[in-house]
Amino acid sequence: MSQIVSTNQSQSQSQSQSTVTFPRSIIGMGPIILDTGVAFRVWAPHADRVSVVGDFNDWDPDANPMDREEGGNWLAVIEGAKPGDQYKYEITNGDRTFLRIDPRVREVTNSVGNGIIHSPDFDWQDDAFSIPPWNELVIYETHIGTFHRGDQGDVGTFDDYVKKFDHLKKLGVNALQIMPIAEFAGDLSWGYNPAHPYAIESAYGGPTGFKTFVREAHQAGFAVILDVVYNHFGPSDLDLWQFDGWSENGKGGIYFYNDYRSKTPWGDTRPDYGRGEVRSYIRDNAMMWMEDYHVDGLRYDMTLFIRSVDASGQQDIPDGWGLTQWINREVRKFKASAITIAEDLQNNNYLTKPAVEGGAGFSTQWDASFVHPIRDVLIQPDDAARDMNKVCNALNHRYNHDAVQRVVYTESHDEVANGKSRIPSEVDEADSGAWHAQKRATLGMALVLTAPGIPMLFQGQEFLEDGWFQDDQELDWDQADEHAGIVKLTAKLIRLRRNLEGTTKGLTGQHIDVFHVNHDGKVIVFKRSFDGGPADDCIVIANFANRHYNAYAFGLPTGGKWHRRFSSDRKQWSADFGENASGDIEAVDEPQDGLPHRGVAELPPYTVLVYSQNN
Repeated sequence: MSQIVSTNQSQSQSQSQSTVTFPRSIIGMGPIILDTGVAFRVWAPHADRVSVVGDFNDWDPDANPMDREEGGNWLAVIEGAKPGDQYKYEITNGDRTFLRIDPRVREVTNSVGNGIIHSPDFDWQDDAFSIPPWNELVIYETHIGTFHRGDQGDVGTFDDYVKKFDHLKKLGVNALQIMPIAEFAGDLSWGYNPAHPYAIESAYGGPTGFKTFVREAHQAGFAVILDVVYNHFGPSDLDLWQFDGWSENGKGGIYFYNDYRSKTPWGDTRPDYGRGEVRSYIRDNAMMWMEDYHVDGLRYDMTLFIRSVDASGQQDIPDGWGLTQWINREVRKFKASAITIAEDLQNNNYLTKPAVEGGAGFSTQWDASFVHPIRDVLIQPDDAARDMNKVCNALNHRYNHDAVQRVVYTESHDEVANGKSRIPSEVDEADSGAWHAQKRATLGMALVLTAPGIPMLFQGQEFLEDGWFQDDQELDWDQADEHAGIVKLTAKLIRLRRNLEGTTKGLTGQHIDVFHVNHDGKVIVFKRSFDGGPADDCIVIANFANRHYNAYAFGLPTGGKWHRRFSSDRKQWSADFGENASGDIEAVDEPQDGLPHRGVAELPPYTVLVYSQNN
């Protein structure tokens, strides 16, 4: 928290106010719990008067006026205040007096209600979880409100979500990327409209609910990566707006730019990244998630609008770039293993370069050069239109020569909404469970989980959820039963991607060699490796056409037996699939594709095969 130390007003002024004498050691912003009460500090530089009103003083604005400090802060210590009490600030600016929720409040009754003094006490049960190595991560992007709803209520809660941990454990994902949970307007939202950035959405279960969720997730083996929104605040139910009554040009006041830089696709609500108090407000928010909620990483929403004024990227905001450098550095300093993810989608290498090289210092970024071409190839109605060059480029793409600096996926909350649907529905809107919809959706998942990079699935993708993402519709868990085989297919791929069977180390590595491209037949073969060599190299064959090959030949790097570790065309995955793909193959001592050996395998339509060798 901000290291601002109080400086008392004169003794006579302090005595005229109904506050107790406070020590100079009170550090922090917002409500600060003391042994004998609660201190409150708030930044309101243009206010003429500020009072704390709440349960502890019968909401009387004359009971606890605050002392003005240097730097525009106000401070009061109230002996009768305690955790659980509701409160607000009453602010006077000129002839106007109004109430505001504390900008740093951790808990609210609702987005337009009152702040609640939240106790930091929580039993973490010796939580010492460490996120897995980034090259072994499999991320599951998910939304608390729609993942699973209990029998009561219209929105999912943290408690409801925990009840489905067994499903995710069997699936094998090891990192949950949670869509934003900061308090937003109403109970239903994607979360990208934070009204109170420090408070936890009350409909989800508030701060204690989230702490419990993280503790239980860690005990179940899941890292927690939290989506944060720093490119804008609000725009609705936003007490930060003209917080202390001051603004310019009719804009947002002290927390926001008040000129052309305020404009975003979500209103004139871009924070003022150049103002020290606002920079600290955002930095402290990021560190709150790490320090107080034990999260293992942060995913920043649309960093393009932090670093530039508009989508063209032509009007830079240097202060925004500098802020991301600072936060990423602070996060890494606190927890070296923490991961920070940028959603920028402009293929900017500098996002994941270190700050010493002028970069923003993110660990990795969502890769537009994978998701967009791969989705395009998968949903083409005509096989002849599938561009194998797009697949090759998507597989080979990376940032700064590091495969782990990209997150690869075919579905995300953005890719399955706003006019776009889930892959099965994009393939066949009328019948998303049809054979070709199942086949091409699983082809896409297999590419995600065998390509270099950090793979990510979107909730429900593992059981072919169809339609598009909406914040008022729970996942259709009936489909998890209907497509139980596809869930097992996905789990098998995840086991291979994480090398849990000890036979596919190459899938965790940096290296890829796309050595076979059949543009007419729509087949690609590539080698994945960690260090290279037997028991390390993995061969992945992907057929993008509705064509069955009885004997498809391709190159192999070494002789001997190659064991089939996976086929996406098996009846155990779906009754609509086949069971006739060949199993293990023996390398023929004849060169092909520039490699010294050749393999021949039966290759069904829209199918991925994975081979590797034993030690």
